[in-house]
Amino acid sequence: MQSLASLLRSPFSFLFARSSTEDRVAAYIVREHSRGRGLSEILDDRYVQNRLTVEQQRRLLDRPEVVHALGDDAVEQTRRELESLSAG
Repeated sequence: MQSLASLLRSPFSFLFARSSTEDRVAAYIVREHSRGRGLSEILDDRYVQNRLTVEQQRRLLDRPEVVHALGDDAVEQTRRELESLSAG
């Protein structure tokens, strides 16, 4: 009954919830980048591809910890690459 009570308190909380899969992939991206790998190379890994859609990958690039670890330039370039993938 606890979950029903929490749902009634905040019926739209699911809109802002992050998936634990996205959390794990974000940590993976930060860790691999700190080892010297490029962002587009990391996003091509099977680990990332098997867990996240292109839309989810794009959403990861909005996370402050990812932007901070990778830098604004790398994130912006990858956003443009992901946009071209979803448009094409």
